[in-house]
Amino acid sequence: MARTTPHDRPRTRARAEGGPLYWKVAARLLDELRDGTIPPGERLPAERQLAVHFGVSRETVRQALEVLRRDGLVATDRRGSHAALTGPPVAAPVRLTFPVGARSGDPDACDRTAVAWETPPPEHAAALGLAAHRPTLVHHYRSTAADGSDLRTAVTSFSPVALAEVAELARYRDRADGSDGAQLRRAYDWMRRAGLTLHHRDSITRLPDGPSVRVTRRVRDQYARLLEITDLLVDARQDALVYEFTLPAAV
Repeated sequence: MARTTPHDRPRTRARAEGGPLYWKVAARLLDELRDGTIPPGERLPAERQLAVHFGVSRETVRQALEVLRRDGLVATDRRGSHAALTGPPVAAPVRLTFPVGARSGDPDACDRTAVAWETPPPEHAAALGLAAHRPTLVHHYRSTAADGSDLRTAVTSFSPVALAEVAELARYRDRADGSDGAQLRRAYDWMRRAGLTLHHRDSITRLPDGPSVRVTRRVRDQYARLLEITDLLVDARQDALVYEFTLPAAV
């Protein structure tokens, strides 16, 4: 899993502030190396793929990789470039994909996600203790069948506590533009790595005007602080609602 050293992040991050575009790309790529998106030793995507991912030219990606290579954070051999962070490994997290229960069982379903910095739904704002019209990080999920009909939709609002405690979530503030494809699948892993114990409480109600059911999830930490609230709508005619939890064995 991800590995970190006390001085890898500040050096690259400090140069990125106000520096050339390739330094900023290097800092963003380092973030992904550190949070385990690309584990140590694993081959990095091709320059062309990284260029599309970061929305820059291949030359900019090439310069960013050279910055990380000089710092010893990326190594290149005949197989290509791969993550080379040093230091003690972070313990392997329990895999609990966010948002729980959102994925449909339909193999032909089309899933879309987006992250925005926006005013949350009123019910979410009240639960999170946010003042009127105060924005926060909001995740949108939609799963549609082959005919375009909705199978599942989910809206998640994160609390100020989650954004303050979980660095990976906080970094999304400046890039949460509502564009398609934003992924927070490892949000629960990030929370656990930040030292938070997660308590999930789900309330399931059938909507009166149709066959759909609403799942309202509230996730709190060991101090009973609310981290996020999710509203998940499921078409009960077409899909089964399945929850899968994996707990670590006692050691």
